[in-house]
Amino acid sequence: MSRLQQTHGLSDEQREIIATVRAFADKEIIPVATRLEHADEYPQAIVDGMKDLGLFGLTIGEEHGGLGESLLTYALVVEELSRGWMSVSGIVNTHFIVAWMIAHHGTPEQKAHYLPKMATGEIRGAFSMSEPGCGSDVSAIRTRAVPDGDDHVIDGQKMWLTNGGSANLVATLVKTDPEAGHRGMTTFLVDKSPGFGEVAPGLTVPGKIEKMGYKGVDTTELIFDGYRIPSAQILGGTPGRGFYQMMDGVEVGRVNVAARGCGVARRAYELALDYARRRETFGRPIAEHQAVLFRLAEMATKVEAAHQMMVMAARRKDSGERNDLEAGMAKYLASEYCKEVVEDAFRIHGGYAYSKEYEIERLYREAPMLLIGEGTADIQKMIIGRRLLETGR
Repeated sequence: MSRLQQTHGLSDEQREIIATVRAFADKEIIPVATRLEHADEYPQAIVDGMKDLGLFGLTIGEEHGGLGESLLTYALVVEELSRGWMSVSGIVNTHFIVAWMIAHHGTPEQKAHYLPKMATGEIRGAFSMSEPGCGSDVSAIRTRAVPDGDDHVIDGQKMWLTNGGSANLVATLVKTDPEAGHRGMTTFLVDKSPGFGEVAPGLTVPGKIEKMGYKGVDTTELIFDGYRIPSAQILGGTPGRGFYQMMDGVEVGRVNVAARGCGVARRAYELALDYARRRETFGRPIAEHQAVLFRLAEMATKVEAAHQMMVMAARRKDSGERNDLEAGMAKYLASEYCKEVVEDAFRIHGGYAYSKEYEIERLYREAPMLLIGEGTADIQKMIIGRRLLETGR
């Protein structure tokens, strides 16, 4: 076992879970990832395997049929899945965020209805906040829900839904009181059929958005046109709390993105190290040339630093404390370091890195998504700076 990305203080059960997922990634994900990615094919067999392992219910409480594990355990699992193929981690990430939001903010009825089926993967979640005209500026959302008797009627357009086609539950942020700022936002639990086209009366998923990388997993729009939903589907039962609920979900989502960056960076480092040991120039492996050796040393240091910061952010959230500062730092550092480590691995591979036959080509297209997902680097720095001023550190 490599000395990199070791996590101290884990229980025997946590270590067993991580080892099982690592073996699953080695056997079931890595051998097929590049082929599936190039075909932009949904990895159904891998998803079925994750269901069998109980990964969709990893953090859902045992009382609802899940494993009841911590955010740290989940983040370490995501790290291993992303080392295999980052798109696979995306399939569980938005599901995990929605389950987290329901578990921490849902009514007893919502928890009892959704969580047991989410634990088995029968219900799969997607998370919808962004719109065509806004990303980081959440206050600019325009999708509107208007009360009508015991229902609300929703009109608007959402964007960048990971699992938007394959999910059958979408936690969706809309405005219910446009004059109340962030206190006028509400999260609805939107049930729909999996697939594309009209997935419920007044609700359409147009199709997959074509992407540079992060393929296999579906990324979609979601269009509401007179969509009628019972007011009982408001998360927590009370309107106006959606912004806070979504931000809580985003905090754990940023830990997830940090974990993804750690996994992708680790895989890039492994590929670079293996190639540098086998590739020879001037009569010896290129790993023995100082320029390459120094590059490998920098890569390994970044892999380790990002992992330890991600672990710190997850543990702080698990302790019940606010972790937006630590999550922002972890997401910022891990995504930036991932980009740099992947690029260094690309350089070490030389011309072969440009060939689709080599895995590093796929990683080179996947890493940029982490610079954007769950808030750009500039947004993370704003969050970090403001929190530092608030705390006086």
